[in-house]
Amino acid sequence: MEKNIVWHQPVVTRMMRENENGHASFILWFTGLSGAGKSTLAHRVEDLLHQNQCQTFVLDGDNVRHGLCGDLGFSVEDRRENIRRIGEMSKLYIEAGVIAITAFISPFQLDRDGVRAMVKAGDFIEVYCDASLAVCEARDVKGFYEKARKGEIKEFTGISSPYEAPLSPELIVATGEADLDQCAYKVIKYLKNNGKIK
Repeated sequence: MEKNIVWHQPVVTRMMRENENGHASFILWFTGLSGAGKSTLAHRVEDLLHQNQCQTFVLDGDNVRHGLCGDLGFSVEDRRENIRRIGEMSKLYIEAGVIAITAFISPFQLDRDGVRAMVKAGDFIEVYCDASLAVCEARDVKGFYEKARKGEIKEFTGISSPYEAPLSPELIVATGEADLDQCAYKVIKYLKNNGKIK
C-alpha cells in the first residue's frame, strides 16, 4: 500500500449511525451453490428487515459483476478478487450503519474467512444455504448446470470447480427443503436472539 495514504477518522461514527437507525450494522453473508436460493432468501430477509425499519442493502452476485467487478472473469484468482472487493464494500456499508446483505456463491472457505477477518468479531454472520446439487440442478431454469456438464461453461462451481461448504457458519438454512418464509424467519429469529435487531 502507498505509504502516504492515511486513514481518516470520521466525525460521524458508526455508533452514531447505529443509534440513529435503532439497530446494529453487520454483514449477513449468504453462501451456497448456484440455485441454492441465496438471492431469493437475501431479498426476502431484506424485505422483512425493511418492514422493521432497518437500514439494509443487498449486494447480489450478478448485479455486482455488472459494475464494481465487471472487469473480472471466473478464474480462481478472479473469484477470490471478486469476494475481496465485496468484503471491502460490505465493510464500508457497516461503517455507514447499514446491514450489508450479500448473496454470492463464494465457494472457497479461505475467501469467506478473509472477509470475516476484515471486520470485528460478531460483524460477519455466515449463512449457509444448504441445498443439494441435485436440487440446484433441478431448479436451474437458465440451464447453467447442463452447459457446465457439457463443458460449455468452464470453472462452474459444483461441476468443474469445487464448492467448500462452511466449516462453522453462524446459521445453516435448509433452502433445498424448507419454503422461503421458513428460511427467512429462521434468519430473522437468529438476528433477534443475538441482539442484532429488535
